[in-house]
Formats: sequence, C-alpha cells, structure tokens
Amino acid sequence: MKQIYIDHIAGLLSVKSWQVENCADMFEQGDTIPFISRYRKEKTGGMDDATVAEVRHYVDLFSEMETRKATILKVIGEAGSLTDVLRSKIENTVSSSELEDLYLPFKPKRRTRATVAKSLGLEPLADALMARSTADPLSLARKFLREGVPSEGDALAGARDIIAERVSECAAVRENQRQSFRQRRLISKASKAAGSDPEAAKYRSYFNYSCPLSKIPAHSLLAILRAEEAGFLSVGLDTDPEKCSAKVFYDYCKSEGFPSPNCSGQVHQAVDDSFDRLIQPSISREVIKEAKAKADVQSIAVFGDNLRQLLLGAPVGQKVTLAVDPGFRNGCKLAVISATGELLHHTIIYPHPPRNEKVKAMMTVQDIIERYGVQAVAVGNGTASRESIEFLRKLELPQGCKVWTVSEDGASIYSASEVAREEFPDEDVTVRGAVSIGRRLQDPLSELVKIDPKNLGIGQYQHDVDQTLLKEKLDNTVEACVNAVGVNLNTASPWLLQYVAGIGPSLARAIVEYRSEKGSFSSRSELLKVPRLGPKAYQQCAGFLRVKGAENPLDDSAVHPESYFVVDRMASDLGVSVSALVGNAGLCAKIDPQRYVGGEVGLPTVNDIIKELSKPGLDPREEASEFAFAEDVRSIEDLRTGMELPGIVTNVTAFGAFVDIGLHENGLVHVSKIRVTPKLHQHVKVAVEGVDLERGRISLRFV
Repeated sequence: MKQIYIDHIAGLLSVKSWQVENCADMFEQGDTIPFISRYRKEKTGGMDDATVAEVRHYVDLFSEMETRKATILKVIGEAGSLTDVLRSKIENTVSSSELEDLYLPFKPKRRTRATVAKSLGLEPLADALMARSTADPLSLARKFLREGVPSEGDALAGARDIIAERVSECAAVRENQRQSFRQRRLISKASKAAGSDPEAAKYRSYFNYSCPLSKIPAHSLLAILRAEEAGFLSVGLDTDPEKCSAKVFYDYCKSEGFPSPNCSGQVHQAVDDSFDRLIQPSISREVIKEAKAKADVQSIAVFGDNLRQLLLGAPVGQKVTLAVDPGFRNGCKLAVISATGELLHHTIIYPHPPRNEKVKAMMTVQDIIERYGVQAVAVGNGTASRESIEFLRKLELPQGCKVWTVSEDGASIYSASEVAREEFPDEDVTVRGAVSIGRRLQDPLSELVKIDPKNLGIGQYQHDVDQTLLKEKLDNTVEACVNAVGVNLNTASPWLLQYVAGIGPSLARAIVEYRSEKGSFSSRSELLKVPRLGPKAYQQCAGFLRVKGAENPLDDSAVHPESYFVVDRMASDLGVSVSALVGNAGLCAKIDPQRYVGGEVGLPTVNDIIKELSKPGLDPREEASEFAFAEDVRSIEDLRTGMELPGIVTNVTAFGAFVDIGLHENGLVHVSKIRVTPKLHQHVKVAVEGVDLERGRISLRFV
C-alpha cells in the first residue's frame, strides 16, 4: 500500500504509520482481524479488534480508490489531456471528492446545454469572454452567427452555458462551496402530502425545522431524510444565492483570470446560472450525503455496541431448560431443551384467559419439570410474559431452578428461517421459536448468531443507513464476540463455527461433517485432517477453538499452538509438567516474562500466555442474574409521576435508552438525562417523569 494512504489512515485513527503498514501487510497475507488483534500484538502495538477492523476498512477503501485512479488516468490520457501536474494531483490525493473534482472536466458527458453550445462552435467565444481579448462582446458574438445560432443573444447565451459548466467543474470552486455549504442550516418543511397521511405524524417535529447541518443529531438527520423520501418533507440548505455567486465568481476568476470590464457582465450571468442550475443542487446533495454518511457511521457504531453487549450477554450455561413462549388465546408453547441444546419435548398449555386451564397447566408443567430434571426456566418477554412468570413462580420448582425473562426479538425470524428448518425439519414455527428462547438463556452467543442482527431489535434506523457499511460492522462485531469467548470444537453448530477466524461457512460445514463421521476431535492439530482446511486456516482459527478433555490441556485454552513451545519452556524451568502449570496461578506468578522474549515472541504475547495459563478458558461474560418487575404496575394507567420501578434496558440509541418496565410500552430515558451510558439488558431502577396516555409514551430517568 502507498505511503500516502498509510500515513492518512494513521492520522484518521490516531495511530502510528508502522502499525497501519504492518496491518496492511498482514491483511495481504490473509490474516484475519481476530487473529491479528489477539496473536500479533507486537506488530500492531496492541490494537484492539475494533481498531484493526477500522484499519481494514480504510485499506479496502483506498485499494478501491487506487483502482479508480487508474481508470481516471487512462481516460484522461486517452483524451490527450493528461499533464504531469494533473497526474501528480490525481496520484497524491486521498480525498474521493477531490479525485472526482479533478476528473469532472474530462468525464464523458451526456448531452448538456454546454455540449450543445460546443457543437455549434461557440467555445472560442466563451474563451474570448474570459481572455480579455475583446472590448465589445456583442460585435464578437456576431461573428458566430450560423445555423442554430440565429442572433448575437443566442451566441452569447451559448457561450455563457459553456462558461457555466466550466465554473461548475472547477475543483477550487467546488471545494470552497463544499466548505461553505457544510456550515449552512438544513431546513425541512412539511409537504402537502404530510397533511393528508397519518403516517406523517411521526415526523411532525420536523415540519418546520432548522438546524446547522454540522450539529444535527444523527437520528434526526436520518429521520428527516426518511420523511423526505416518503414525500412528507421538502428538505434543503439555507444558502444565499447572491453571496454564494459572488464568491464563486471570485474563486473561479482567481484561478482562470478576470475578464475585461466589458465582458464581466456576461461572465457574472454565467456564474449566477452556474450556481443556481449546477453548483447549488450538486453540492447541496453532496454535502447532505456526506452528513448522512457521518450519521450512518454514528448510528452503525451504536448498533455495533448494542450487538456486542447482546451477544456477550450472561449465559446460564449448560442446564436442562424449560422454554416458554407465552400467549393468551393461543396458549403458552413449552419446549424442554437438554443441557447441550437439543429438543427433548414440546407441548402447549392454556393457563390464561380465555381458556383458563390453570390446574391442568400446573400439572403438565410440574410433570415436565420432574420428568426431565429441569434446572432453569426461560420465558419470552412478549404478550402474556408477566402473567406466565407469575404462574410459573407459584409452582414447586427444584432448588436452584430460577425463572428468567428472555428477549423474543428475532425469534419469529429464526423460526421461519432456513437455519431453523434445517435444525428442526419436522417441527412447526411455534416450537422452533420456543427452542430459540430456551437456547438464548443457555448461551445467547451461540443462538443469536443464527439471526440477522438487523432483526434483533437493537438498531437505530438500521434500514436507512449504508447497508454495506452496516453489514461490515455487524459481521466484524459478531466475529469479534465469537472469538473473544472461544468456541467448543466438539459441540459448536456450523452457524457458530463459521464466525471463527479463518473458517467461514464452507469450512464450518466440513468440520461438522468430519466430526459426525469420525467422532469428536481429540486435539486441535486434528483439524488439519479436515478436507480443505489447510495450514493458513489452521493458523487463523486454532487459538479460538477449544477441545475439552484434550491430552494437551493447552488445547482448551486461548494459547495458540504456535506458542506451545513457550509454555513447554516455562513448565520446564519451573520443574513441573504443562498440566501442572495450567490453571495454577501461584506458579504463573513466578514466571519472569522477559526470560521468554525473543525471535517472533514479544512481551505482549508472553504476558497474554501467562495470563491465560493462570485462568485458562476464562469466559469474559458476566454471570446471569434474576430480575422481577414491579408487581403493582400492570398497565400504563397505573403509572404515576415520581414512581420508582425496576426495569431492563432493551435498546440504546443516540437519543436515549429504552427500558422495559413490564408493560406493553417501553419507556424512554432521554439522552439529556443519561450520565453513564447503560448496557443492553442491564437491570436498572428508573423513575417515571411523565406519561402520555394518548400516544402511549413513557418518559423515565435513571435513579
């Protein structure tokens, strides 16, 4: 990668150029983001996975720019217009807008007013108006009369069209206008359609809205642009045509030369036309698009943070689980899930109105609990959730068996997906949905990777942001979470395995097929026997896969096989076996890290090895904790200002946090009332600040 790109990326991310260069080299060698951030800290200076992912994004971006530059240089060169100065500007820019500005005058065009004027031979007249070579534009224009140019006025109009296009294609003019427009106010007003469409009501805050473009909150800009696309708003920038045109005239003439006093009127007219017809619409669209891109990045970052918290949610672990998908009229769907996630039994009970078969339901559930040795109960947080939890807590549950509330977001998407059909081809969607709820309690990460993150109820305008960028962020987040936790090689599903560094869907299937045919893996090195899994893939994935009960205890740790020799030396120096060293914090404390630094092994790697040996396979996720809603609040009408209630954070956005307090409606803690950003699914205490019964809105604050 060229040094100009490396230095620019380093500046953008506030890191050193050598860190970026090393990352770029490793990407070229096929190394993955999790592998680089975990096992190549010497080369990255300890960058975390998020920063390495950002470097990867920009490396790809500038690789595409380099390809674009080659195309542009070829087009300009074939036209015979490529000068050394222009080539240097193109080759040394790191700005996509500057690159396109430089290309714009040479870009093949559709039919425009300027191209028509040129075809009529009026370009020399346009040149003359700018060249101070005439004192009488009208007399000069008379020389250009011909078929298609019947009068001096027509000739001058055509020349002005040519000048107008030149002005609009001037790189200096465009950049100066860009900078000016970025400081303008965005104005949105209700359209005629907004008055007759009830859907427009949600955007009424923006019916007469004005705010500096640079200061509009991301969620507001995305909402405005969505409403504009729906036809409910007219949106534009507050520009002053007179002042802008004067600035354009000055900027253009500064680079091209000022016309004679007799011709300046013609050039002024051309510039005014250029601003109104070409520059203002083009730069306005571009600057608003640029602002949206920034809003996209902010919204996607929030989405990524929420997803990370959701995927790293506390698991209850391998427990036999009774999953309940609650409901009133259609009953509560029950599914018993084994400790390893297999479906053992399913049925339906009707403990709530209208059927009210409480006694029968109690007998059914009690029998299931005793027969299968249920150790945990997972209840979906949808309709009839609270009523179902209260029903279950009246039963005689085994000691240590707790009732948990689990988010249902995306469960219906999973139940109708190809993944669910493959897992449970003989079960209907209701059973699959209940299974998903139960598995989410056991291990959120393993289950949620099967669902498109956009369907997990944690985004902010996720369908309005750049979908390519969103997918990149979410894929990186899922991959980072999976590899941070580690994956059991002998129990993981192909949908989980595919997110392990270096594996992907095809190799994940191959691993599962090998496992089904040959039995459980006895070591990490056995992975090399899997068809199509070569040394490079093994290098990338091995450290993130765990083999429980392996002969070498390091196979159940985050120590990479390439570093096993370091552990062998540590154990030998301490006079113990590797097995005795692994998990022995006292022995690990005696290790001098500097003693093992050398060659490709740096101090960061040695420190990571010692930390892992002290607590091998430590799960970074927190332990699950119980929760209960306030018993005396059943509907929004029960709420009173000042009332304090327990709640669960269900979504965090740029404008605030949504909190479930056990009602159909979630409450909102506005961002202005948040001092410390809460985590997704965090148990919190909130106070009611206001209730809008008509709109079903609840305002809260954290206590």
